Amino acid sequence: MNAAALPASPFPLEPSAAQAQAAIRDEFAFFGDWSERYQYLIDLGRKLPDLPQAYKTEEHRLLGCQSMVWIAVEGDAQRLDFHAISDSAIVSGLIYLALRVYSGRSANEIVATSADYIADIGLAKHLSPTRSNGLAALLAFIREQAQRRL
Repeated sequence: MNAAALPASPFPLEPSAAQAQAAIRDEFAFFGDWSERYQYLIDLGRKLPDLPQAYKTEEHRLLGCQSMVWIAVEGDAQRLDFHAISDSAIVSGLIYLALRVYSGRSANEIVATSADYIADIGLAKHLSPTRSNGLAALLAFIREQAQRRL
């Protein structure tokens, strides 16, 4: 384990993963077009706390992403906190949405929650194949970490 302390997590914002997904759906419904939604994603990504340099290593790099993404996890079956950041503004926004749904939740809730918000807000249709693959890798990592702690 790295000696550097992870930043305090802003998540969870909502009491459950289902409520987080509902809030994401509501927020994205406000925007009329995808240029506004992309800008919103970029704005969300700016809200992520940065990771200490000690975590920006190969050991914490998420494979499967074209952009550089570093992720760290702490906790146990009762509560898992994910900390992640990317060198890409839009990818950081995608990370923010995923952490909003899954970080600060129990392993059981994480494993039981499908990432419905992705299709519900039309994100799946508007991401490049490389970003879609990266998002899939992020969600798979989160699920795998929860599964290991069950």
